[in-house]
Amino acid sequence: MRFKLRQMEVFRAVMLTGSMNGAARLLFVSQPAISRLIAYTEQSLGLKLFERDKGKLTPTAEAERLYREVGPLYEEALRVDEFARDLAARPQGALTLCTSPSLALNFTPPVIARFLQTHAEVRLRYYTALLSEMAHELLGRKAELAVSVLPIDHANLVVEPFASGRMVCILPAGHGLAAQPTVGLAELAAHPLVLYSRNIPFGQLVAAAFQRAGVEWRATVDIERAELACALVRAGVGVGVAIVDEFSVGTGGWPGIAVRPLQEVIPLTLSLVRSRFDRPSRQARAFTQLLKEHARAEGRALTGTAKTRSAVA
Repeated sequence: MRFKLRQMEVFRAVMLTGSMNGAARLLFVSQPAISRLIAYTEQSLGLKLFERDKGKLTPTAEAERLYREVGPLYEEALRVDEFARDLAARPQGALTLCTSPSLALNFTPPVIARFLQTHAEVRLRYYTALLSEMAHELLGRKAELAVSVLPIDHANLVVEPFASGRMVCILPAGHGLAAQPTVGLAELAAHPLVLYSRNIPFGQLVAAAFQRAGVEWRATVDIERAELACALVRAGVGVGVAIVDEFSVGTGGWPGIAVRPLQEVIPLTLSLVRSRFDRPSRQARAFTQLLKEHARAEGRALTGTAKTRSAVA
């Protein structure tokens, strides 16, 4: 192999810092060592990677293209290295989990707390991913387990619906509609609306509900994350109201915000998702059990016909 991992590391460092000196500081080696390895890399690859003018480096078009390939590969190498070190340092293993962003605000944290109380030696890596990203994260083995707040379809994923929820309305605490136990879509449409963008699944769900109800509407502000809607409503932006998933506001909601059920129910189904090519680890099985217990305790668990299935694209 002509382009070795150490060469990739040095090339990446030069691209990140923009200079040989910067790369040397980043990698804790001497500047001449960086210069020699870059020169050797150019020679062995038969590529000119940098234009040099009075000490200034300018990446060539070939270097830019190579960098786009090196970045993900180097990050994966770092992940494997970290995993190998974890195997030695943590005999109980590790779990990498991703969830829909709104589940990270209220629903998932109590489960993570319980899991770490009973599995203190397990290293947990937790991050959020959009629905469109989850298949890539799981099949690329960046995450072992995902929890999605909306359905996900992919031929190579195993999807297990386990809990239910719904969309809700949020309003400034002093808003006139906050005095009602429930709020209808027609009532909301008469006010400035903060809504999910129609090019994401949440936005498509809300748009479909307005259409079914025969209500014309227009968003004043388009958002892609529920916490943005909460912040805008709390600030009284245009005396706006919003529709978000109930997991983003939790049982206590946000200070200064009233949460009301919608008269027209927009249901949600939470699902556990994993790659069909990998067997779940004992850590993933333990976390799954705690997650289902949490759903049952909150009265959200699905019953009856809900089963694990391989999703069909």
